[in-house]
Amino acid sequence: MKKQTFVFRVLIIFAIGLLLTLSCDLFGDTPKPLLSPEHGEIDPAVRTAMIGANDFAFRLSAELLKNNNGANFVFSPFSLWLPLAALGNALDNQYQGAHLRALNAPGITQNDLNRAASRMLHDLTGRNHNPLRIANAIFVDRSVTLQRDFARTFMDFYRGSSQNVNFSSRNAVNTVNRWASQNTDGLINNLIQEFPPDTLMAIANAIYFSDRWSWQFSRQQTEEGVFHSTGGEGRAFFMRREGRDQTYFEDSRLQAIDLRFEHAGGMLILLPKTGTAEALLSSMTNDYFVHIQRSSFLAEGKLLLPRFSIENNHDLLQSMAALGFPLFDGELTDLIEEAPISVSSAIQRALIMVDEEGATAAAVTVIGGNGSPPPPPPQPRFEMICNRPFVFILYAHTVEAGSQVLFTGIVNQP
Repeated sequence: MKKQTFVFRVLIIFAIGLLLTLSCDLFGDTPKPLLSPEHGEIDPAVRTAMIGANDFAFRLSAELLKNNNGANFVFSPFSLWLPLAALGNALDNQYQGAHLRALNAPGITQNDLNRAASRMLHDLTGRNHNPLRIANAIFVDRSVTLQRDFARTFMDFYRGSSQNVNFSSRNAVNTVNRWASQNTDGLINNLIQEFPPDTLMAIANAIYFSDRWSWQFSRQQTEEGVFHSTGGEGRAFFMRREGRDQTYFEDSRLQAIDLRFEHAGGMLILLPKTGTAEALLSSMTNDYFVHIQRSSFLAEGKLLLPRFSIENNHDLLQSMAALGFPLFDGELTDLIEEAPISVSSAIQRALIMVDEEGATAAAVTVIGGNGSPPPPPPQPRFEMICNRPFVFILYAHTVEAGSQVLFTGIVNQP
């Protein structure tokens, strides 16, 4: 009898566990696996979206640089691209075409874009000892209900979590700021000061990257020197790298060196021969970015690169409107059950720190919404002295479309 009672209890516990598992999956608590390439095949639609993400990165950087006025600049286009791609699932059908064009992904569907996001996250975050962390979340006011289809898609393809908050209280600010800090290793704090009282949702992305150079600079060789900025001469500490097998490129416009990281990706340093660093970054395209990487060669030479640390806050709304995003007049009809939502705010804080050992970069983007409508032949030795404004592009690798731009920036004054 005791044995039968024991077996019965075990069966009850097993049944309860099975029901809980099924319930979690039903309500979106268990995401599907991220998409991976099948048998090494390339999905053309996914590739189009991923290449478009890099062109979007350079176009939006150019928009933000229009008001930069010679200051240091760091921005994470990918931290904005992901929540914008996710919001396309909530757009009224008549606006989805314009939204995809603004993301530089014409000719594909929103489902293609979702698959591309999943593939990118698989490639960028799926390896062991990964230096890159990416998090997505949507915070919804307790007075409304997040639509089930959006929540499911957001979790399956974007690994996005959802959480109810009370936007009329200070707790919502604290919740979002705590999430931002936790997902950037404590680097992004107090991003949100307040939410407008009519806020119904906030969709957020956080990116954190930290890795060592595969070929580290020697601190003993770092020397203080003059940096010729747009505002005059200043002092900086220059790291030195000298020797063979440096990944180098040069044409009539610029010198470029690709500094590889220990675990994944690298940072492309672009030094213009004429004109400003702003003009160079504003003119960048994915095609030129790929050309530089593919045409680089191993060369012997000397690099002097200043240590630098930059932190920027960006108001993204005007630049998003300039690129043609249809998000500002209540077009998000499939986000919450009760009423259409319009995007009313979009901000980002981004930072980067580069020294002899490696680079650390972080960014958090928050988009708020309310219910109101609104190897070649040997080359000559090079010398690349970055003692004047230069551009940097931090990237990581994807299988489908090569290098994915994560951060862009300009060092006008280290």
